[in-house]
Amino acid sequence: MTMTPEQAAWFTDIFGRVAANIEQVLLGKSHVIRLALTAMLSEGHLLLEDNPGTGKTSLARAMAQSVQGSSNRVQFTPDLLPGDITGVSIYDQRSGEFTFHAGPIFANIVLADEINRASPKTQSALLEVMEEGSVTVDGVRHAVGAPFMVIATQNPVEQAGTYRLPEAQLDRFLMKTSIGYPDHAATVRILEASTVRSHETTVPAIVPAEIVVDMAHLSRTVHVDPSITDYVSRLVEASRSAVEVRLGASVRAAISLLRTAKTLAASNGRHYVIPDDVKALAEPVLAHRLLLDPEAEFDGVTPSNVVAQLLIEVPPPSERQAV
Repeated sequence: MTMTPEQAAWFTDIFGRVAANIEQVLLGKSHVIRLALTAMLSEGHLLLEDNPGTGKTSLARAMAQSVQGSSNRVQFTPDLLPGDITGVSIYDQRSGEFTFHAGPIFANIVLADEINRASPKTQSALLEVMEEGSVTVDGVRHAVGAPFMVIATQNPVEQAGTYRLPEAQLDRFLMKTSIGYPDHAATVRILEASTVRSHETTVPAIVPAEIVVDMAHLSRTVHVDPSITDYVSRLVEASRSAVEVRLGASVRAAISLLRTAKTLAASNGRHYVIPDDVKALAEPVLAHRLLLDPEAEFDGVTPSNVVAQLLIEVPPPSERQAV
């Protein structure tokens, strides 16, 4: 089954209405909002590397409210334990049995704030649920439901007392981006509405959570021409042979890039992927998965620079080929 033009029009209508709804809270950040929605509808997770006070919690809460879902926020600290996230089994003396008490991971959208402040053992508690949508406690599997998305944040400035996310965990995040500070006009509008505390701000629900699940399944049916698949493969392979890179993009990265390109195409009202969809998502999907050579880092090269160079060096298929 392949997405029809009519289904693509329905998809982009709902996508646009949800994005506009969230922008009532996160003013002037339509690009980041659309990236976050693309990640959610691609059944993936988002890593935000940003300064405090840029609206990360507001984004997660507004997304959950827009799709009639639940949201939880977990503040990661060095003393946080895996059970504090996943939940624990507690012995009930009356029944003589262990009862599972679900942790904050059981929500549609979970904000893992300052994820790099927790110990590696606690960080790893997220690996299973991010990949499989379930947690295993005392040998019993518990599904977290759908839609499910983790939005994790880390502070790019202060690194004291933090634990760098390992490459295996970074690879679990579909995208990495930043919100950034609002421009002058948006800041003025935020200040004018500052009489309302941020956690009291609500947005109306646009669609039920079940529709989000349907949209995620529908986005998988977007047509991908073999030339697009070849283009994604060549980009990923080129990242592994780049002189500045010690560890290139994985096969999971290639799958992620293709998966998000399908969602982006549908959000723009198309039932097929074009090269520009891949180009638009290459940096947020691939850059955080690249491990640079120490000499390149010392010279000021960033993963984003490498991805930008790959897009120049690897020729895309023509529009006629891709369609």
